[in-house]
Amino acid sequence: MEDDDFQRLELLVSELDSRGLLARVVRTQSGRPFVRVINPKATSLTENVVCRATDYWWSWGERMHRADDPAGAARKVARVLAAVSD
Repeated sequence: MEDDDFQRLELLVSELDSRGLLARVVRTQSGRPFVRVINPKATSLTENVVCRATDYWWSWGERMHRADDPAGAARKVARVLAAVSD
């Protein structure tokens, strides 16, 4: 199951990259892999997104979006990380 989650995170990275955000999958020795997202226009605007089975989750533990729709999830992340001048 974790391999599926990793693949879903990679799909999310592609969608985030296409929206001009910096994103990469981070693997830790303990814990789940996650996507680290940074708005390059305002580097203090960051988020970590995890994938658990059928859903993407915000770093604070709230369900964000369905994992089978990475484009929809990327839109939400981009909206949250938008700089005021965007």
